[in-house]
Amino acid sequence: MLNTKNTIIILFTVLSFFTSKASSKSDQTAFDFYFNSIQKTKYSLSQHKGKVLMIVNVASQCGFTKQYGDLQKLHEEYKDQGLVLIGVPSNDFGNQEPGSNKEIKEFCESNFGITFPIMGKSSVLGKEQHPFYKWVKENYGKSGVPKWNFYKILINKNGQVEEVYSSLTKPKSSKIIKKLKKIL
Repeated sequence: MLNTKNTIIILFTVLSFFTSKASSKSDQTAFDFYFNSIQKTKYSLSQHKGKVLMIVNVASQCGFTKQYGDLQKLHEEYKDQGLVLIGVPSNDFGNQEPGSNKEIKEFCESNFGITFPIMGKSSVLGKEQHPFYKWVKENYGKSGVPKWNFYKILINKNGQVEEVYSSLTKPKSSKIIKKLKKIL
């Protein structure tokens, strides 16, 4: 039979496994990452500390490409309340973003009047996966990894993943708007 002292030692030992941090990565937030902008300059997410981010992997030749229009509307409606919408072009799904950064920029501006920040083409999957997407997977799980183009990752003011939305969820859906109003 265990005495009280041994029970307490065992209890503290077991608890230490559950309360200790697995790695320094758990201390990171979205604000610790940067992308290369479509103009090839460093775009640090830290410039948006205290704001809500929606990061969307986009593609010009996808069936969901028309979502650019609603993303722009969402940007216009909520930017003054603290929403920063960021597009991340990716060719990872069906090779639906084959163009150069210059072609992507021209496409977004001429077809949808995009004024929110568009990053340079990045990989959201595989060996070349951008570190931001690795962090999302490590901190939110597999459901945080984009399954297709126009996957939406909502980051709260503290730099943590608040919610993810599939490609099927329209940018101005009641689900997204309700969550935005709650966290902005």
